[in-house]
Amino acid sequence: MNRLRTLLTSYLARRLGMSLVTMVLVSIAVFLGVRAMPGDTAQALAGEQTSPGVLASIRQEYGLDDNIAVQYWRYVSHAATGDLGTSARTGLPVLDAIREALPITLELAALALLLAVVVGIGAGVLAAVRKGKPSEWLANGIALLGMSVPSFWLGIILVLAFAIATPVFAASGFVPFGTDPLENLRRLVLPAIVLGSGLAAVVMRQTRAAMLDSLSADYTRTARAKGLTRRQVIGGHALRNSLVTVVTVLGLQLGQLISGAVVTEQVFVLPGFGKLTIDAVFTRDYAMVQGVVLFTSAAYILVNLLVDFLYSVVDPRIRLGGAR
Repeated sequence: MNRLRTLLTSYLARRLGMSLVTMVLVSIAVFLGVRAMPGDTAQALAGEQTSPGVLASIRQEYGLDDNIAVQYWRYVSHAATGDLGTSARTGLPVLDAIREALPITLELAALALLLAVVVGIGAGVLAAVRKGKPSEWLANGIALLGMSVPSFWLGIILVLAFAIATPVFAASGFVPFGTDPLENLRRLVLPAIVLGSGLAAVVMRQTRAAMLDSLSADYTRTARAKGLTRRQVIGGHALRNSLVTVVTVLGLQLGQLISGAVVTEQVFVLPGFGKLTIDAVFTRDYAMVQGVVLFTSAAYILVNLLVDFLYSVVDPRIRLGGAR
């Protein structure tokens, strides 16, 4: 037991170190990328005040005249303490704007992920178990449709069908869950379906492929020969060994979930993280763009670290091999 605990600790320490190195590289890329954007940062902060004196004062105030290494060190040291700068558009701290918008996107993403896991894994298992039957064809057809339909088009169709023609759900806006839980769900169900449909389709296809491999493996045939029930064979052996693939897909699809939230929040007018990003880009709010991209990258790295941890839980062979 102690040896297994040591191996697990070593495995997670290696993954944590790799994540920290990746975060440093991401911070450099974000810092340089924002400064490579067209236009003068001082001019964007000045707005209509374009006199040389105003521009010089802004450059001095924000340290834009310093060399790039000094600017980067100041940016990283402030970010490490939670100071992501001040929005040029609103005059408020970037971190405050992120704190206000992030819970909306997290709730939307959680609902979309729940839909993707329940529908995707369920349909994938059904398609693998009932291979060659109409239920498999139906599941494959729905998955292909989910991957092919653009999210903005699906959002418009759902609004027309379930918010205008049949006003079951709300078409736009957001109500906090603590204020009115029912109204909160009425406004997030349609966006969650739009955001989760594509991910559910990918999860379904990958689950089906992994399940087909597991159902034809030697350990599955051995489980059947030992007299285990059909449910025990499928759930306890085939599905468990297929979860490594599913967890991988969910981790890799996080980027699609975040980028899809940008479009979805625009369609349903949700004041979330995606809309905050779009508004910052359109208004050339460099501090906000830098803050949201850095925050998104950190979240992506954290999720992938959690995926690595789930690997070691689902399949102990991974942590044993990774710790050598």
